[in-house]
Amino acid sequence: MLQTLYDYFWWERLWLPVNLTWADLEDRDGRVYAKASDLYITLPLALLFLIIRYFFELYVATPLAALLNIKEKTRLRAPPNPTLEHFYMTSGKQPKQVEVELLSRRSGLSGRQVERWFRRRRNQDRPSLLKKFREASWRFTFYLIAFIAGMAVIVDKPWFYDMRKVWEGYPIQSTIPSQYWYYMIELSFYWSLLFSIASDVKRKDFKEQIIHHVTTIILISFSWLANYIRAGTLIMALHDSSDYLLESAKMFNYAGWKNTCNNIFIVFAIVFIITRLVILPFWILHCTLVYPLELYPAFFGYYFFNSMMGVLQLLHIFWAYLILRMAHKFITGKLVEDERSDREETESSEGEEAATGGGAKSRPLANGHPILNNNHRKND
Repeated sequence: MLQTLYDYFWWERLWLPVNLTWADLEDRDGRVYAKASDLYITLPLALLFLIIRYFFELYVATPLAALLNIKEKTRLRAPPNPTLEHFYMTSGKQPKQVEVELLSRRSGLSGRQVERWFRRRRNQDRPSLLKKFREASWRFTFYLIAFIAGMAVIVDKPWFYDMRKVWEGYPIQSTIPSQYWYYMIELSFYWSLLFSIASDVKRKDFKEQIIHHVTTIILISFSWLANYIRAGTLIMALHDSSDYLLESAKMFNYAGWKNTCNNIFIVFAIVFIITRLVILPFWILHCTLVYPLELYPAFFGYYFFNSMMGVLQLLHIFWAYLILRMAHKFITGKLVEDERSDREETESSEGEEAATGGGAKSRPLANGHPILNNNHRKND
C-alpha cells in the first residue's frame, strides 16, 4: 500500500512534461540537478534559524531598542479570579452583556469590575512593544540580506532580462551552488516562521499568514522538485524586494519616529503595488502560464504550480486592499493605524485612574501589522 502511494506520488507524469523521466535529471558530466533529498536540510536549518533569531533578538535587537528609547509600558494586571479566568480561557475574551451579568453574580463583583477585569486580562495577553520591535528587527535583517543575495544570484542570468529563457532547455536545467543555497535558506526561513507563528505577534490576518506561509513552502518545495528553479528565484527575489521596507517602517514606528515611518510606508506601498500587482501577474505569471505551453503540453505540475501562484496572488490583492485603505486615510489626514491592528484597551474608570497615579490617562497602543500608527503583514 505505502509503496503504491510512493510510486504514484513520484510518477513522472505528475512532475515532468510528457516523454521525460527522472532518469533525464540524474547528475552526469559534472552537471548537477535538483533532487528531493536536497530539501531534507531545510528542517534542521529552520531550527538553526530559530536559535539564531533568539540570540539576535537578545544581543542585537534588545540593545538597539534601548538605544532608541523603546520602553515597556507598565500594564495593570488582572487580579486572580478563578471564575473569570475559566470563562476567559474556555468561552471567550469579550463576554456579552448577559454573560457579564452572570459572571458578576458568580464572582461577587459588580458588572463594571467584571468588564475592567476582562480589559486588563486582554491587555496582559497582548505582545509588548519590545517584543514587536525585536520581531520586526529580525525579519528586516533577514529580508534585506535575502533580497541582496537574491539579486546577486539572478542579476547576471539571461532569464532575468528575457523571461523566455526561463524555459530554455526545461526541464533539463542544471543547478549551481548559489541557486541551491538561495533556495535552501529561503525555504528554511519560511519553515522557521511557520514553527514560530504560535508565539509571534498575532494579528487579525493570522489565518491569511498561515495560508501564506504554507503556500510559500509548497511553492518553493515544488518548484525545486519540478525544476522550476529559474522561475522560483525570480519570484523569491520579487517578494523580498518590499518586505524589508515594511519591517523597517515598523521599527521606526515603535521607536516613535512617525514621519520616517510614514515616508518608508509610502515607499513600501509603491514597491508592493508595482511588484505584487503589476510585475508578478503580468510578467511572472504570464511567464509561468503562457511560455511553457509553447514547449510542451500542460501537465499536473504545470496546473499545480500556477494554482499555488493564484492563491498567493489573491493574498497579495487582500493585503494591497489593506495597504491602500491605510494610504487613503493617511492622505486624507485621518488617524491611520494598521488595518490588522489589535488596539490595546485603555483604563477608563476613575478608580483605575487613581490606581495608575494621579489620574493620568493611559494612551492607546496599537498592536498590529502593516503600519503608520502601528505595524505590518506577507508576505508572506
